[in-house]
Amino acid sequence: MAELGKLNTLTVVKKLDFGIYLDGGDLEEILLPTRYVPQGCAVGDELEVFIYLDSEDMLIATTETSKAMVGECAYLEVVAVNQVGAFLDWGLPKDLLVPFGEQQKPMEVGQSYVVYLYIDDASERIAASSQIDKFLPDTSPYYKEQQQVELLIYGRTDLGYKAVINESVTGLIFNSDVFKPISIGQTINGYIKSVRGDKKLDLCLQLVNREALDVLSKQILAFIKEQGGSTTLTDKSPPEDINKQFGVSKGSYKKALGKLYKKRLIVIEKQKVSLANG
Repeated sequence: MAELGKLNTLTVVKKLDFGIYLDGGDLEEILLPTRYVPQGCAVGDELEVFIYLDSEDMLIATTETSKAMVGECAYLEVVAVNQVGAFLDWGLPKDLLVPFGEQQKPMEVGQSYVVYLYIDDASERIAASSQIDKFLPDTSPYYKEQQQVELLIYGRTDLGYKAVINESVTGLIFNSDVFKPISIGQTINGYIKSVRGDKKLDLCLQLVNREALDVLSKQILAFIKEQGGSTTLTDKSPPEDINKQFGVSKGSYKKALGKLYKKRLIVIEKQKVSLANG
């Protein structure tokens, strides 16, 4: 059965001057206009096509690739706004509608937003929403700590950055774990930092394992020695200052300092960190 808003492999059942018709199962026959028909295509052939509704709400197939499918998130640009809502460029002739009620904040032409694609129950049309939390859960029992994942940054809070994990669930990167510039709409690799008791997921951009902490700890000791036995780069310093010196997150730096402190190799004060034997 053909699915609206997704890629489908369908069989050619009829060939006419203006295109070919594909067997859409319960959706009946679906037109693939001539401009999309591959050369030499014949009845009985199977084609991979994307199904959507044209400007007259008729089912149309295309071999063009959309920037996202139903059930996925994407970072798309607004090309128009009218009394109905905002319209996004998603790579197809008919722009994608974001109704006003589905906008996290009023959308503006020329700006890009992370949206989730869905089929509107009332109109049965493909639409989009920037209210990601409305469509994706913020808990999951299927992820493990230190698992590598793909992250799409979609929001910012006082605590950090909100991200879509593998197109399926949302999580949070705390500010202390952000050691390089990231922005809304960016897709990056990351890791599951921790799975909370309520199954919410905390994220990080780099793993902090024992070996990495050992290396960082040695780097910190060497740096403090170079600075004459003390440094003003403390666990309260800005993340960007820590990253500039060591290339790690503030969270990693604090863990390494804690490790050195437990070994009584350093003394941590409000304004500075010093060698214990200094």
